[in-house]
Amino acid sequence: MNENFRQIPIESVCDALLTRFATIALGIILLSSCAVNSGAVLPPLTDWDTRRDILSNTDEWAFTGRIGVSAGTEGFNGKLRWNQVRNGFSATLSGPLGAGVVKINGDSGHVTVVDREGREVELTRPEEDLRRMYGWTIPVTSLRYWALGIPDPAGPAVTEFGDSGQLVRLEQGNWRVSISQYREGGGQLMPRRITAVNGDAKVRLVIDRWTFF
Repeated sequence: MNENFRQIPIESVCDALLTRFATIALGIILLSSCAVNSGAVLPPLTDWDTRRDILSNTDEWAFTGRIGVSAGTEGFNGKLRWNQVRNGFSATLSGPLGAGVVKINGDSGHVTVVDREGREVELTRPEEDLRRMYGWTIPVTSLRYWALGIPDPAGPAVTEFGDSGQLVRLEQGNWRVSISQYREGGGQLMPRRITAVNGDAKVRLVIDRWTFF
């Protein structure tokens, strides 16, 4: 046997392997925990009054999903990313035919649209202006509330509830809105499938992920 060869005790090898394995396993657990627990958890929404009051005062959140829009002969299917920070929102629609990525930004005072070439236009009457510009429209000012499953507090609404006490139908501002599916978001059941119709304009929204801050 080579005199320079030093035999390492098997116990030391096992300890080193166990330590390395434990470090890797801990890293995987921490990453998984971050992925599952990203964002804040909503308080219990036990009844309609509680749901409406809590969600109407929840002003920092985001969702990502898929959207389908049709109006007359125009329409598109694409993706929608919505970010809400207090009274301000930023909505990014990707996929509109002939428009590429469209960004709609707004607050309680005004709404603007930025096209794929970076040009920004202020919308004085958002729904009508969008249809004039692109041939389609979405309920920009009220969608932040309807997506949460509550009426827009700025105007009267006719509401209908399901057996579980969640909003399933809504008529407001010439739009007829139906929420056909709820799914977990922020620890509570939140709207997943929403359809809004106004004349020949129709918007279908599937929310894939909710995040609350």
